[in-house]
Amino acid sequence: MSHPDPSAPADRRPIEPGEVLENPVTRERAVVVELPWQNTERRAVAELTALSGARVVGEHLHPALHERFSVLQGELTVVRDGRRSALHAGEGANIEPGVWHDWWNEAQADAVVRVEVTPGERFVHMIETLFGLAREGHVNAKGMPNPMQLALTAQEFSDVIVFRKPPRPVQRLVFSALTPIAKRRGYRATYPSLSRTTLAPRSAHPASG
Repeated sequence: MSHPDPSAPADRRPIEPGEVLENPVTRERAVVVELPWQNTERRAVAELTALSGARVVGEHLHPALHERFSVLQGELTVVRDGRRSALHAGEGANIEPGVWHDWWNEAQADAVVRVEVTPGERFVHMIETLFGLAREGHVNAKGMPNPMQLALTAQEFSDVIVFRKPPRPVQRLVFSALTPIAKRRGYRATYPSLSRTTLAPRSAHPASG
């Protein structure tokens, strides 16, 4: 695995509702429903199709974000603080800040899930970075960037997501050692070609949401 070209032109196409963000490795396909700069709650909403076998990159927590899953179709397996449950159509789960959680689709059919994240702007930036790395082939079979990329990206988005493994003291030690090496080799936490959340123009009128 390598990394995107850090000098590639910035992608300045505005992100709009209805747009599809896709991760071919984790088998996630998200249709943007609402953007955080278009409502007063700063909420990001997507309709996520988790294909059969889809799985998020690993158990994690969000230090300051609230996440809500609402299953519209199919079945989603969710683990919250070690408690596993299967969510079916019409059921949902709230994930409060600081709660370890994981999810996957082990059913034979695809699952369609409404996902709401508040506040959502930094979360969207993280998703476009990780999905972009996956689309360009810079992740492993589980959707995780290589250690040097992860060292920079995980630190950049530590306010958004923290992975459970390896333990956080180990993460800090390893990331600290890898950071200067990664930067010398041209790695960046995220890349202009992937950072439309921060670089592209936005709609000027927030919705009442």
